[in-house]
Amino acid sequence: MTRTPGASPLGRRFGGLCLVLVLAAAPVLAGCGGRATTHHKPGTGHQEATGGSGTLLPARDEAGRRLRELPPAQAPTVRAEVRPDSEGGWNVHLTVERFLFTPESTGGAAVPGRGHARLLVDGRETGRLYGPWGYVPAGARTLTVRLHADDHTVWAADGVPVQATLPLAGAPATSAPPSPRPTEPGRTVTLTITGRTVQPPPSRIELKKGERLTLHVTSDHDDTLHVHGYDRELPLSADTPAALTLTADRTGLFEVETHGSGLVLTQLVVR
Repeated sequence: MTRTPGASPLGRRFGGLCLVLVLAAAPVLAGCGGRATTHHKPGTGHQEATGGSGTLLPARDEAGRRLRELPPAQAPTVRAEVRPDSEGGWNVHLTVERFLFTPESTGGAAVPGRGHARLLVDGRETGRLYGPWGYVPAGARTLTVRLHADDHTVWAADGVPVQATLPLAGAPATSAPPSPRPTEPGRTVTLTITGRTVQPPPSRIELKKGERLTLHVTSDHDDTLHVHGYDRELPLSADTPAALTLTADRTGLFEVETHGSGLVLTQLVVR
């Protein structure tokens, strides 16, 4: 009997083995050619990207970007120095602390100590810096350098953007880091909740914009205090004093109430 070349039982066994190996390798090859994932979920903004750090504040900069609060001991600092350029304008040099320029991760999640700087000339944003050196054209009067996170939010400490501002008058100048805010406790209000009674009776607390307020609250039942407009909450445990401190950086009329019992404790009037 004549055999067809390659049709021996041994050949058929090796042929089947090769087919199995090729099929087994196919998913691996397909995985290598897949599309890379994006830095955040489709349809979400930069400041909503996963992995953000710090506390997002209600306050925004001129372009509508949210401020991202860090404790003063963790927040970065920036100092700017300008020198006249031989062809006009100024060369800008930044000195930063607790901060690293990360152009490779711009648009990603906010990580403390990382990001980029933005230049505001005469109050108008003119560009970004991904390193310590930059340039400002002639004709400008003031320069502000502000530090941003990779997700484009503004790094802030004690409710104030991390930035440096200096005049541009043609002479060498160096900005000084912003002076620390006074450690004054600000206004303090004590509230006591007994059943559905609030003492002192609900009234209005007049505040100036930027003023700090501390609410000391004691309730005879478990509840949650909520400051409308500032989206601040404070858990209340029965007969346990609790305190909430905020900076009145938004103007308007804001109610302070309890979620569980629906009591209005007071109103904040910020001007």
